[in-house]
Amino acid sequence: MVVLQQVSGVLNENSPSSTFSFELVDMDPAQPLYQPVKPHWFYCRRIESKDLWLPFSREDSERLEQACTTSGNEEVMVAVEGERYDVRVLERQRYAVYWDQRPSEVRRCTWFYKGDKDTRYVPYPEEFSNSLEEAYMIAVTLDEWKRKLEFPSGETVILHNPKLFMQYQPITLQDEWVSSPSEQTRPRTVKRSVDNITAEIPDGEPEKIDHLVFMVHGIGPACDIRFRSIIQCVNDFRSASLSLLGSHYRRGQEEGRVGRVEFLPVDWHSALHGDATGVDQDIQRITLPSISRLRHFTNDTLLDLFFYNSPTYCQTIVDTVASEVNRLHSLFKQRHPEFTGAVSVVGHSLGSLILFDLLTNQKIGSGETEMDECLHPNLHPVSPQALCDDTDLAALGLPLGPRKKILNFIQKRQRPLLRGQSSTSAVDYEYFDVGIGQVSINYPQLAFHPQAFFAFGSPIGMFLTVRGLKRIDPNYSFPTCKNFYNIYHPFDPVAYRIEPMIVSEVDLEPMLIPHHKGRKRMHLELKESLTRMSTDLKNNVLGSFRTAWQSLVRMPAPSLPQTEEGETSAERCISPESTCVGEPPESTGSAEEEEGHQVQVGMLNGGRRIDYVLQEAPIESFNEYLFAIQSHLCYWESEDTALLLLKEIYDKLGVAFEQPPQ
Repeated sequence: MVVLQQVSGVLNENSPSSTFSFELVDMDPAQPLYQPVKPHWFYCRRIESKDLWLPFSREDSERLEQACTTSGNEEVMVAVEGERYDVRVLERQRYAVYWDQRPSEVRRCTWFYKGDKDTRYVPYPEEFSNSLEEAYMIAVTLDEWKRKLEFPSGETVILHNPKLFMQYQPITLQDEWVSSPSEQTRPRTVKRSVDNITAEIPDGEPEKIDHLVFMVHGIGPACDIRFRSIIQCVNDFRSASLSLLGSHYRRGQEEGRVGRVEFLPVDWHSALHGDATGVDQDIQRITLPSISRLRHFTNDTLLDLFFYNSPTYCQTIVDTVASEVNRLHSLFKQRHPEFTGAVSVVGHSLGSLILFDLLTNQKIGSGETEMDECLHPNLHPVSPQALCDDTDLAALGLPLGPRKKILNFIQKRQRPLLRGQSSTSAVDYEYFDVGIGQVSINYPQLAFHPQAFFAFGSPIGMFLTVRGLKRIDPNYSFPTCKNFYNIYHPFDPVAYRIEPMIVSEVDLEPMLIPHHKGRKRMHLELKESLTRMSTDLKNNVLGSFRTAWQSLVRMPAPSLPQTEEGETSAERCISPESTCVGEPPESTGSAEEEEGHQVQVGMLNGGRRIDYVLQEAPIESFNEYLFAIQSHLCYWESEDTALLLLKEIYDKLGVAFEQPPQ
């Protein structure tokens, strides 16, 4: 029960709380008539044992409010946040659609409070807000203020005037260490309506989805320097892409040709380290008790690399990734039956290697017969176990010796991807796939053909080399994916290049990814300017020397023969453009542009360049070792990376890229 009474006067000037200054407000001489408050819906996110209340977009909030007012006593499900979450309106709970996540509380919010130590306003519970709104309505209607509301929990709220409301906590709820009276009576600021607080209400997402991207994480449960999960990192990447679409594809949005790109996370770490495998318990039994935190970090992250090279756990990992991608794809199609766009995949760190192996072992079609596979193994670069194994040959009555010879022959014929493998390494063909050097497992098939594969901070090149593979056939491409981009930060200690394994005879610089603001970073421009100034200075010195020499050779010197255009041989030899002085002519275009447009780098990316390097930030250039780990985890928040993906996606849709004015 809420007790409402009118306060006879203002607070005592001698009270401790009088030391706090309240905000000054401009009072209108004529009091407005009462207008019902407009609710806005919030949801609660648990971050580091603290509850953080975040607002839905205005579009989602309006849909929730409409469902709340029209559903009556029947439960209604409302899709929010790009249909990645469902809200059960009566239950006031928000559920994730595509991944496992604890349900979060949802509130219909009208009144908010903030203490001195709070960084943002917190919504009151709905029942508490309804009591405040009722008291506010009476005060406005009767034009009677300085009303005090006492709640059963001990809180007291005073409505001083139409703009100033304060809440006072009961002394019994104060912390025991608080001793001074001023701290005990410190009030909270109270606000009515979300329009009167500094809440960052997100923009709504376009309903039209142009492209779907699945993102596979690397080692460990954390994906960035802040130890966030793959879900949170993909959320940031999605937000960055939405912002870039608004700035770099504005005209396409206005014309209705650009909607948005949906990014969905793929989690395989939980399945590997879950109860089903029991691997964590097995590892824990043999882990030493010293330096426990470091050993726990090693067991939870670095061991994933060893698990992937184990036949047993590698099978678990690839099965989990493929089944999760197929599950997400099927669920997405169910929720978006109108979707007709293409699908791409992204892999970070070890996740890129997993996708590389999966895409290498995809079948072109599903109608091939087993006889066709045995006669044409090069058409389908899959594990030998997918063709015919020892059990099939034993069923034909073949002895053990001939069976092994046949299996070894099939494995030796499976070399569709790479050339120049080391002939000195002893490989047990009973357990290894010669085609890609990977442990012999059954690779599952994806339910779709990806349009493109983007690798972030990828060790693919290193793993292929360690497997004994020296060169990628320039004619090779993934059976079901025609585009491949190897994206990396220049200081990433885990990233390796791909192009030198295809074009080893040419020293190619990677393609520089443009800054999303349409220029190179300032320190890189300065570096190029200094290099250009040095070149110009050298040319000026040579030019001055040439002028002085010409003044000498123009003197009567019949011993110097003339050239076709009247220039002496000495003039030709001393000219800066001549090779006589050992200086080659300067190129009119940059090496990057020439290589980008003229060099063919195999068919992994349809003849286009594969290696793309980000520009380091100015502070990173001071000490590359200091930022090495951060460089491996920077891709999730990199706007330059997100823009590269968007450009490749929308170029194929025929939508022009627009560089916004600076």
